[in-house]
Amino acid sequence: MSDSQYFRERPEVPSAPVDIDVSLPDVAFSLRTDRGVFARGALDTGTKLLLTEAPPPPSTGTFLDIGSGSGPIAVTLALRAPDATVWAIDPNERARELTRDNAIRAGCSNVFVSHPDQVPADLTFNVIWSNPPIRIGKAALHELLLRWLPRLAQGGSAVLVVQKHLGADSLAKWIVDQGWQVERYRSRAGFRLLVVTSP
Repeated sequence: MSDSQYFRERPEVPSAPVDIDVSLPDVAFSLRTDRGVFARGALDTGTKLLLTEAPPPPSTGTFLDIGSGSGPIAVTLALRAPDATVWAIDPNERARELTRDNAIRAGCSNVFVSHPDQVPADLTFNVIWSNPPIRIGKAALHELLLRWLPRLAQGGSAVLVVQKHLGADSLAKWIVDQGWQVERYRSRAGFRLLVVTSP
């Protein structure tokens, strides 16, 4: 299946759900995955690195998961910070349905699932976590990040997980060139965790 399938509003492939168990050091939950949505049938390596080794989120605030897929990032954030509000955005209708259902199954009432265009324009975020869709192409990825990174609240941070061979270092340099600070927080299993903060 083409990676572009993940970013369509309505995937063309028929639904074929598969449930998986996500077990992290501090939280565990069941996750329904599906065709036409990133990482069907498994928790992908990059997302697992993000969930296990990113700096812990604050206990309160407004968080954002860019490109929620089936919702592992949003659900993890919501379980770790039940007093926070977690926004999970994805252009893929099936992904949004999965994220919404998986949050309910995990008992997370603090997850708000939305199409990116429906997020309130004045909303800012204390935390952004994302396994960004690198394969949409450099120009589209840059546009995506330029849309959301400026919405970090003062003192907030974004954590991005990016494969090294898909341009993690060049992306880090580009982000710095846009005026943000970037820390290469972890490097493991062919991925880098990049922590982005305002200067």
